[in-house]
Amino acid sequence: MLRPAVAALAAAAVLTLCGPAAAQPWTEAERALIASLSLDRLGPPPPDPSNRVADDPRAAGLGRALFFDAGLSGGGAVSCATCHQPEKGFQDGLPLGRGAGTTDRRTIPVEGAGRMPWLFWDGRADSLWAQALGPLESAAEHAGTRTRYAHHVAASHRDGYEALFGPLPDLAHLPRDAGPLGTEAERRAWEAMAPADRAAVDRVFANVGKALAAFQRRLDPRPGRFDRYAAALSAGRPAAGILTAEEEAGLRLFVGRGQCVNCHNGPLLSDGHFHNTGVPAAPGLPEDRGRAAGIGRALADPFNCLGPHSDARPEDCAELAFAVTEGEELVRAFKPPTLRGVAARAPYMHAGQVPTLAAVLDHYNRAPAAPAGHSELVPLGLDAAALRQLEAFLGTLTPEPAPEPAPGPDRPQTAESPPGPPAGSVLPGMPQERAAKSLGQVP
Repeated sequence: MLRPAVAALAAAAVLTLCGPAAAQPWTEAERALIASLSLDRLGPPPPDPSNRVADDPRAAGLGRALFFDAGLSGGGAVSCATCHQPEKGFQDGLPLGRGAGTTDRRTIPVEGAGRMPWLFWDGRADSLWAQALGPLESAAEHAGTRTRYAHHVAASHRDGYEALFGPLPDLAHLPRDAGPLGTEAERRAWEAMAPADRAAVDRVFANVGKALAAFQRRLDPRPGRFDRYAAALSAGRPAAGILTAEEEAGLRLFVGRGQCVNCHNGPLLSDGHFHNTGVPAAPGLPEDRGRAAGIGRALADPFNCLGPHSDARPEDCAELAFAVTEGEELVRAFKPPTLRGVAARAPYMHAGQVPTLAAVLDHYNRAPAAPAGHSELVPLGLDAAALRQLEAFLGTLTPEPAPEPAPGPDRPQTAESPPGPPAGSVLPGMPQERAAKSLGQVP
């Protein structure tokens, strides 16, 4: 990916960290690197051969309905949007995710997730649809079962489901709650079902995940001031005034001496892979080995790219087939999330261990030893002014408000016009009123 260019640029960079640095002209290599980080370079998500409906608008519509449906949970009170809240960048702002119970990890943002080769902090799912299924059966998240979800789809989403996937199986004789990962009673009920019935329910369950993925792969972050600056720089237009001198100095550090782009590169500012950065263990939580445990779960997942419910051919599953499965570099290695909107997304790290962005930067500057495995970090030796500049730059990744539609015959400009959803939260293809309802803003 970008690592060789990043390393060469970082090694060659001669930086002045304050004062005149803000006016220092960018080199051609720096301009190219900055342009590569802009959302203008994002493009459409790559095809997902394991999900034949990934780009079907009907599937996205069904997935949108499922995403906001609290009926898709054991107690009828948890939806995907409980933790992945649109108005908060599709996360929840809590140290640990909280659904039917409390999880052991921070809610990771799903914006841009359709472009990631691995999902979850530890990459235990190899597709967005496989990822969508995990929380549904987690006792701490949705706390439901496969037969419960099949019955719910039949009762509440039959038309949308059958338009995409064909007739639902006969479910009348199946227990309300049965599944391989539920309570002891639910597991016994699952084992008592005929193999053909279990297979039919598994198909419905997999298709729920595929519809959810079709919706979620359309969720992309909104541009911030950095993107306006990068566009002006790339086009040779004046960029003065878009960023402050301190923010521009922070950008110079981000692409240079700060080494941030080693992991946070590309338009989503994440390489999608796994890194041990010496993050401290969260007190009171079980040991978390990160990718070292996640890859085994991905390989064993019956809903992975090579599984019976995948629409892919075996040769389409190279990420899974050639994944690194062992080695010290996997221990406590976690996927860097997108930095889009990061300034408003405290607390930080995979279990919310670090309360502020300033504390995150201090951690990377000091490069402490990892509690297990080997940290990739090296001390940066940045002073307090440089750390403030980096933090200022990260604030430019906050989405800017969406422009207001121009007044017209269908939208008169009046003081009584109700506001739409919060900036950055309007969902693709969803009218503003329906989006607002989904966010609980209108009755």
